[in-house]
Amino acid sequence: QVQVVESGGGLVQAGNSLRLSCVTSGRTLNYFTTGWFRQYPGKEREFVAAIRWSSNRIVYADSVKGRFTISRDNAKNMVYLQMNSLKPDDTAVYYCAVSGSVAASLPLTTGQYNYWGQGTQVTVSS
Repeated sequence: QVQVVESGGGLVQAGNSLRLSCVTSGRTLNYFTTGWFRQYPGKEREFVAAIRWSSNRIVYADSVKGRFTISRDNAKNMVYLQMNSLKPDDTAVYYCAVSGSVAASLPLTTGQYNYWGQGTQVTVSS
């Protein structure tokens, strides 16, 4: 069992920044990838970014490329999502999740992730 907890959401004005944090605990050794997803009201969760345990593989959704940065600190079991130049369209609930996928390419779909956090709300005002 793995526990996943996100934090760092809040209300910001467009153009500003937020950093989300995700801490994992429990039996994390077999879960090599951590991903961030977001969900708009009434919509399915969509992929935002993912990072491999070794940080040698990172992938971003096109919509956040160049604005968001994912990173990790394995000593602390933490993964971060630095979100810069925020737009009102970034308003959503953001979820952190871990995947045990061993495929060469990083998992991009919700079904490939095994454990999820409860989500943190990010609201960007115009």
